[in-house]
Amino acid sequence: MSSTEYPAAGDSQPRGPVDSSRVPRYAGPATFARLPRLDEVGRADVAVVGVPFDSGVSYRPGARFGGNAIREASRLLRPYNPAQDASPFALAQVADAGDIAANPFNINEAVETVEAAADELLGTGARLMTLGGDHTIALPLLRSVAKKHGPVALLHFDAHLDTWDTYFGAEYTHGTP
Repeated sequence: MSSTEYPAAGDSQPRGPVDSSRVPRYAGPATFARLPRLDEVGRADVAVVGVPFDSGVSYRPGARFGGNAIREASRLLRPYNPAQDASPFALAQVADAGDIAANPFNINEAVETVEAAADELLGTGARLMTLGGDHTIALPLLRSVAKKHGPVALLHFDAHLDTWDTYFGAEYTHGTP
C-alpha cells in the first residue's frame, strides 16, 4: 500500500476508511469499516476492539466469531451518510485495535485479560467500541470504565435479565453480573 492510501501517523486530520476507488472493498486487511489499525495512527478517539470470547454461554456458542463477521460486513460501510449529511470518521479518529486474546478455557483468567486490555486502551484516552463476545465480557469492560471514569450505569435491553448470582455453580457466565 502506498502512503497515499494510508497517510502517516501523526496527521492532524482523522484518517478515515480506505478509499474504495483505490483499493477494492474485498481487498486489504479486514478492519472495522476499513479504518486504519491503531498502530498505523498512533492514537484514537475511539478504539474498535474485538473480544472473541464465548466460553460463558450456556447455549449456542459462536459469539467469538462475531467481531470478524462484523469487520467483514463493515467493508461495505461508507464514510458519508447522505441521509444524515454526516461524515462521522471526519469528526474523530476511529481505529481498529485488533482483538483481545482471552483464554477460552479459563473464564476467570479471561475476565482479567479483558479488563487489563480495556484498562490499557482506555488509558490512551480512547473510548471503546467492542465487537463480538458473549455477555460475560460486559463485567470486565464495565469494571475498566468505572476505574477510569467513576461509577457507571448500565441500560440493559434483553429478552431476560442476566443477573443470576451463579449459574451451575459458576461465578462468571453470560448470565451473571
